[in-house]
Amino acid sequence: MRSSKSSCLPGCDADRRQFLKASAATAAAISLPSLILPSAYAAPSPSSAAETIVSEFYGSLSEGQRKAICLGFDDPLRSRAGANWHVTKPIISDDFYSDSQRAMIEKIVREVTSDEGHERLLEQVEYDDGGLGAYSVAIFGNPSGDAFQWILTGRHLTLRADGNSVAKTAFGGPMVYGHGEESKASDNLFFYQTKRVNEVFGALDKRQAETALLTKPPAENNVRLQGKDGRFSGIAVSELSSDQKELVRSVLGTILAPYRSEDAEESLAIIEAGGGIDALRLAFYSQNDLHDDRVWDIWRIEGPNSVIHFRGAPHVHAYIHIAEQNPA
Repeated sequence: MRSSKSSCLPGCDADRRQFLKASAATAAAISLPSLILPSAYAAPSPSSAAETIVSEFYGSLSEGQRKAICLGFDDPLRSRAGANWHVTKPIISDDFYSDSQRAMIEKIVREVTSDEGHERLLEQVEYDDGGLGAYSVAIFGNPSGDAFQWILTGRHLTLRADGNSVAKTAFGGPMVYGHGEESKASDNLFFYQTKRVNEVFGALDKRQAETALLTKPPAENNVRLQGKDGRFSGIAVSELSSDQKELVRSVLGTILAPYRSEDAEESLAIIEAGGGIDALRLAFYSQNDLHDDRVWDIWRIEGPNSVIHFRGAPHVHAYIHIAEQNPA
């Protein structure tokens, strides 16, 4: 059974300040260094490390391979994201690919993740489907042209590299991650994110907590961006105190930390352009509270140009979609 400081509803205000100070100290150690958001968009480019390898990978493909895994940049599959799907039929372990091509795919995955994120991803795909070899890739467009995107998909994963071909769209489109571990929630590779976001809930006073805690979440894959006129659930970050807001900032850093800094920084810049964290809302959902311990396993951070939806029960399916404009 998980212990929970975030189960605090009535009567918890006396310890709130002390808890906030402790949580902020923890956050400082694990959040992104770039939470002072840049005024200009930082983003990957066609010459970034991952994109350079994508170009080499594309150049190594035979005509038959290109027919099987290369699609037009405007193909609707490029905008798809899901917790269990294959963008193309060949899987990485197939004889369809050469050893050198598989090595390039592995390098691309390494370059679009941080050190910690890469280690966690490899552990996740090994648990969920026997390793990276069970996953599939596609290239949309031509890396030597104006626009392209590389996508890796499979069990609990949609991962992208696009060299900023889709401007002001973090990662080039929606991202998905997860883990199928269900023996107990704390064994899931991404339970640490639930612990972090529940620190924010634990820092709320009674009124704030009642506003933030809802019953039934929206569909996990409902990550369409609503824009400035959207209707958002939960508590507005603008209503929080400065120390509570710092916890929210640190949670964003924790969520984005598994990815390369170029993508994480672009994500933060886009959020800032949409009104910053004050434009976000944070919602927790009591449905499917694993172990009935009031550590809320389903939560959502949403604003005009961003949706982060985390379904932690019975196992993790998580979506990230951040873009300045909704790509319809």
